[in-house]
Amino acid sequence: MSAGATSGGANFDGVVVETGATPVGTVIWLHGLGADAHDFESLVPHLGVPAYAPLRFVFPNAPTQPVTINGGMRMRAWYDILELSLQRRVDEAGIRRTAVSLEGLIAREKARGMPANRIVLAGFSQGGAMALTVGLRHAETLAGILVLSAYDPMPEHLAEAHAANRQTPVFFAHGLFDMVVPVAAGRLAHDRLVDAGHPAELRTYPTQHNVHPDEVRDIGDWLRARLP
Repeated sequence: MSAGATSGGANFDGVVVETGATPVGTVIWLHGLGADAHDFESLVPHLGVPAYAPLRFVFPNAPTQPVTINGGMRMRAWYDILELSLQRRVDEAGIRRTAVSLEGLIAREKARGMPANRIVLAGFSQGGAMALTVGLRHAETLAGILVLSAYDPMPEHLAEAHAANRQTPVFFAHGLFDMVVPVAAGRLAHDRLVDAGHPAELRTYPTQHNVHPDEVRDIGDWLRARLP
């Protein structure tokens, strides 16, 4: 297994981990609010990636910016969080600006020879919200979308989903006792996708706003099915 802060391009801000010499798939994994590119790096060895089908894990850093709900404190964030509620105002401009940057990461992987249908978008909390937003709207079919302890930040714009990803599998995982992003938010996002005809599944775990050991096992199983 190899890791590098600038693997794949000097302009990339983050961490890349490859589980073998010639990866057959890429997982672009976005951290949560206030975390960084190293947040989920340590999970990679526990996902059971087979030696015969190595993967490239791309962990980008979100930009540092003021976050309203934290009193304007500057931290790594994919977009500003204006208020906490299921019916909250959202930083749509920031979400769309970050979406352009993440499309650039997908393009970067494709330029390295990885086809879109071998790329998974994944993320935790705010990162999961971005993975869902970008994955549904991407113009080429992706291998899957992994949404951990997250929600749909712009459900009123679900019609923007691109036809190329109307049948892309979406895996939601959420802690039953999550006090940061309530499980109801993840369930609502999942149910809206199912009602719109998207293939989505939701699994819950007896944990708070973190990743449960059983969840790690299920993520590994899901990734192996998406990127055999």
